[in-house]
Amino acid sequence: MTTTEFQVTGMTCGHCETSVRDEVSKLPGVENVNVSARTGALTVSSTDPVDPDAVLAAVSEAGYTATPA
Repeated sequence: MTTTEFQVTGMTCGHCETSVRDEVSKLPGVENVNVSARTGALTVSSTDPVDPDAVLAAVSEAGYTATPA
């Protein structure tokens, strides 16, 4: 299992967290997504290393901006 961390900006509530979680969870190999609107932390656990650009694109699709932590 591989864990990758990102920092997300623009989230303010639980709905924001759900939007990010739903988009990132669609990526191949992703097994678990933890996200916090309070801290902006996004942790992605996957079977193999996840493509950071794919995670950034998924977060963008949810309407937010992310950077690798």
